[in-house]
Amino acid sequence: MQFRVWLKGLSPMVWRRVQVPSMMTLREFHGVLQVAMGWDSIHLYQFIVHTVRYGSWELTAESADIVLDDLKLSKGSRFLYEYDLNIPWEHEVRLEDRLAYAPRKRYPCCIGGDGNCPPEDSGGPQVWMERVDEALGYELDNDFSTVLEFIQEISETQSFAALKDPERAEELRETLFRIEDRKALLGRPFARRKVNERLRQDEHLTLMYQQM
Repeated sequence: MQFRVWLKGLSPMVWRRVQVPSMMTLREFHGVLQVAMGWDSIHLYQFIVHTVRYGSWELTAESADIVLDDLKLSKGSRFLYEYDLNIPWEHEVRLEDRLAYAPRKRYPCCIGGDGNCPPEDSGGPQVWMERVDEALGYELDNDFSTVLEFIQEISETQSFAALKDPERAEELRETLFRIEDRKALLGRPFARRKVNERLRQDEHLTLMYQQM
């Protein structure tokens, strides 16, 4: 079964395309989506399929141990996957196709996608997009200018004397910390090869149960 999943409410779009066995359970599929999207499975989750909720037992939802094939999904069917229900990250999931099993192919697998996965506990789509805009704003330009000034001075003087001044060294250190913090706000970059490596290592089978 080939699914396309995307995070609702984000621009630019964050999406992934995965192929999974039809006999996989929704619980295992949850683990696959956690790996594919880039989440850490530290929150509750639920699927809403044909108005029925399946997911974490704490939600008094139906068991997620139901097999995907038993959901009777037709090509083009869509359903909702919610993660972190305090401020839900809503994923729309669409069944794109049912394909013949390829004997030499390892399932589950990710065959496409784009967009950074937001950091855990980043406040939901609207808050995260606002934080990203702020992180990439004029203050970032100022920080890059500060770093560039240090580089130019070191290059022109052929000396690291600037870093021997405690105040200037502290200024550079704080600037680099701010840049690193902004980088973390941008989320986890999507790398298909890395996702498939994690799936081959069965990380989805660990994440399907992990919740802290």
